[in-house]
Amino acid sequence: MSSHIKCLSKRKLDNKVVLITGGNSGIGKETAYQLSLRGAQIIIGCRNITKGNEAINDIKSKNPKANIRVFQLDLGSLLSVRKFAQTVAQHESTIDILINNAGVVSYVELQTEDGFELQFGTNHLGHFLLTHLLLPLLKNSQKAKVINVSSKAHKTGKIHFENINLRNGIFTPLKAYSQSKLANVLFTREMTRRLGPKSSITTYCLHPGIVRTDLNRHFPLQFAINIFINMFYLDIESGVQTTLYCALDPSLDNESAFYYELV
Repeated sequence: MSSHIKCLSKRKLDNKVVLITGGNSGIGKETAYQLSLRGAQIIIGCRNITKGNEAINDIKSKNPKANIRVFQLDLGSLLSVRKFAQTVAQHESTIDILINNAGVVSYVELQTEDGFELQFGTNHLGHFLLTHLLLPLLKNSQKAKVINVSSKAHKTGKIHFENINLRNGIFTPLKAYSQSKLANVLFTREMTRRLGPKSSITTYCLHPGIVRTDLNRHFPLQFAINIFINMFYLDIESGVQTTLYCALDPSLDNESAFYYELV
């Protein structure tokens, strides 16, 4: 697909600190690259530091002026999230834009290090804790943004409060994924409500489109689905446009707790 609306804002981000989870691949990496072109100081969090450094080298090969660092972050480990937040706070006093981008899809029933269903624990709980821990740095910004990359799959989601980890035979990949993405949306809205109307922090959630990334790398019959993906999915550059729109477009500066999708 190529007929996708682009973010047209020319806003610069000189001296702004942008933190992106999952910034070593896919739309996270492309987001890091695009925002580095705007002059932002980029921090990416990812599980594999080697892959993170490879991503940085690739970005710097295209933008030698990129100011970008990587710290280790495993969103499936609450201990890792806490260590990451501490590391960030040791290096920065302010975060201007937090982009909760990382996500996983699992087609089998798996658990995080802390015993939560993998997708709920990684896609929602890891980002929930991270955002909470980084709130002091976000509040230090004159105008901060928290951008949660969700999915249109949230529309079929339900929060299974009575069995949040989908145990005892009720797990399905779609049920787990859509629950985690609905949690992203609800978190976005509730965060704004709790911060209150006078807060300097605005929140956004979004559907990036169905993007050609490695998110589906564990899907059964991968060769067959790759044919479908290459025919109908968005390319990476198109897939970052909604994130860029939320991060950059001035018309959104005074909006908060809404859901966005460029179509």
